[in-house]
Amino acid sequence: MNLAKFLTDTARRIPDHTAIRFEGQSVSFSEMNQQVNRLAHGLARLGLKAGDVCALMMPSSLSWALIYYALAKVGAIVVPVNFLYRQGELEHIFADSGARAFIGRADYLKEAIPVMDSLPQIDLRIAEGDNLPAGIIPLTALFAEDGDFETFPSRDDDPFAVIYTSGTTGRSKGAVLTHKSLMSDAQAVAQVRYTQPHDIVLSVLPLFHIYGQTHALNISIYSGLTIRMWETFDAEKVLTAIEEETSTILYAVPTMVNRLVELAATRPPKRASLRFCISGGASLPVEVLHRFEKAFQAIIYESYGLTEFSPTCVENPFGRQTRPGSIGLPIPGFHVRIVDEQDQDVAQGKVGELLVSGDAVMKGYLNQPEATAEAMRGGWLHTGDLARMDEDGYIYIVDRKKEMIIRGGYNIYPREIEEILYRHKDVLEAAVMGVPNTDLGEEVAAAVVLRPGAKTSPDELRLFVKDQVAPYKYPRIIKFLDELPKTAAGKIFKRGINLEP
Repeated sequence: MNLAKFLTDTARRIPDHTAIRFEGQSVSFSEMNQQVNRLAHGLARLGLKAGDVCALMMPSSLSWALIYYALAKVGAIVVPVNFLYRQGELEHIFADSGARAFIGRADYLKEAIPVMDSLPQIDLRIAEGDNLPAGIIPLTALFAEDGDFETFPSRDDDPFAVIYTSGTTGRSKGAVLTHKSLMSDAQAVAQVRYTQPHDIVLSVLPLFHIYGQTHALNISIYSGLTIRMWETFDAEKVLTAIEEETSTILYAVPTMVNRLVELAATRPPKRASLRFCISGGASLPVEVLHRFEKAFQAIIYESYGLTEFSPTCVENPFGRQTRPGSIGLPIPGFHVRIVDEQDQDVAQGKVGELLVSGDAVMKGYLNQPEATAEAMRGGWLHTGDLARMDEDGYIYIVDRKKEMIIRGGYNIYPREIEEILYRHKDVLEAAVMGVPNTDLGEEVAAAVVLRPGAKTSPDELRLFVKDQVAPYKYPRIIKFLDELPKTAAGKIFKRGINLEP
């Protein structure tokens, strides 16, 4: 079972169908498979072999996709890396992963080269671009040899990708995903969605993130859908694409959804080709969901997943009415529980930690047996997310377990307060968190970005929330910011916000 089977099977089934369109380039599935074979030959010729670890550090592109599948065919292990990382971040990932090879883009070598120089085991260095430093092999030189490449016969438990999770504290952990886990998740998700052969997948998620890899890339290759790809998300370009194409699918995070809503408010789409949108990676405010569906006349299916699950395990079911605010039901092959601190199931409707099991689960955290055992105790992955389940089995994420605020002994879930703030006409973005308080333990604080031209004051917002929640819940501290910091995947980065008085 090798992930590259997705490409070889689809290239055999619909060879002339367009696989990827990127910045004026276009390749059919047959052409993509041929290029992947050439690259696999080139990598093998340089000495890369099954089991070798390769760091892949470049923006989303056709080249990124070719490298990814070529590494799969060779049987190597890919470590996708954020191309904006600095030396300190790269040192941990390169060393911890045991990388032997590196493939990047010339524009982003400055931070990577000093790290590689300190790790002599990285003896195979390849880059795309011009004016490459000494010792760097041009990526274009690896496409010389034609002919089929015999895909490495990977076993079910052979790792293919090590994805480093951002985590909430400490250094990132490398989630080891096997060929089986990645293929299982892509197939399970594809089977519950109603796609059509002429659908165009708008690929705006970073491919170094598991959400982008599985949804924009692997599911599309498996299903035989055309990918229209950009290096980074640009709301104007995406809205234009929705107008230009006849049938589109969008995978996004809430920040992207919100930016499209804001753009559509000033420039309504002339025509909307969007069949549906999947929102994942973070909780989507219900108010933003409603605005998007109205602006683009398309349903948003909120989805839930974790890097450790390759990533999707719960989703609002297709062909049935969605439940705004809910992440939906477990997709086939997954099972869920909601438990208390002793890992005992809680009553229906009660809040507890969400546990998940299924075929797509990671092999474990690289080099961290204790963290693996803790996260997967009892055979269930402990997500760290607080959730509740309604009478029909739909799951609602309440908040991150570690983000729950305890104010004077009362539990407060930031997401509840954020949902209320998003309902205010002047609020563009909001992030709620607890800050230390000597009397109460924690105080409720909110960082807010206002819409252009808004005149609302912190006192007005405070009263707006106070009127809708119990007295202990509303934010006493409200700070207006020009923008909220985001992770590379586009999620609001709460640890980058300082709200202490």
